[in-house]
Amino acid sequence: MLISIIIATYNAEKTLQRCLDSIIPQLSDQVELIIIDGGSIDKTSEIVKSNSQYITYYLSEKDDGIYDAWNKGINKANGTWLLFVGSDDTLMGNAIEQYKSYIKDNPDCDFISAKVNYLNENKQIIAITGNKWDYNRCKINMDVTHVASITNINYFKRVGLFNTKYKIVGDYELLMRGGHNMKAGFLNKIVANMAIGGLSFSVKGLKEQMRVKREVAKISAFMCYMIFLYQLVAFYTYKLRHRA
Repeated sequence: MLISIIIATYNAEKTLQRCLDSIIPQLSDQVELIIIDGGSIDKTSEIVKSNSQYITYYLSEKDDGIYDAWNKGINKANGTWLLFVGSDDTLMGNAIEQYKSYIKDNPDCDFISAKVNYLNENKQIIAITGNKWDYNRCKINMDVTHVASITNINYFKRVGLFNTKYKIVGDYELLMRGGHNMKAGFLNKIVANMAIGGLSFSVKGLKEQMRVKREVAKISAFMCYMIFLYQLVAFYTYKLRHRA
């Protein structure tokens, strides 16, 4: 198995089928699909059951957030490479083939990032984002989107799983843990659509990101605070601009 796609769900009946419709045509004997649900009480389980023939593993039970769910998925994955997709995200039609081609030429990478369309509530593209992971740049400002990224299982074996202490930016903390030694690649293609919003796009998310900078990157408290203020201004400016 080359790639394991892991989806964490919780009460995702409004978006899950659209997400699955973008993934299922790309499944093969080299690509598997794993769904970890947090004990949904809506129709999520019915959607999963109606697509069960495409799903390698499904679990539904109470969890400790998205990173706990992703850790459960990692422990069940058969793939060498792991792709984490939100239940309200969708993959572009050729995303997996793009990944496979890049992996073939860059098999020694720990982590490969790409580009993603940010969509507003009307499904309109309001931004295209995504860069190659660079430790020095990203310890100041995270500009890598996890939904457009794929991670080698050996990286998890080396640095450990997601730290569930972080509820919003656990993916950022995981990458920061790799430091300068992480071998990063960049697929300069748009591979996914991501709905903007959620806790990651919030002041609370910026505060948790500041904790990672302080605790993992060992940036001084003063510098962390200054970065936080800069990001806070950028955050509200962005929201005002797109609201208008």
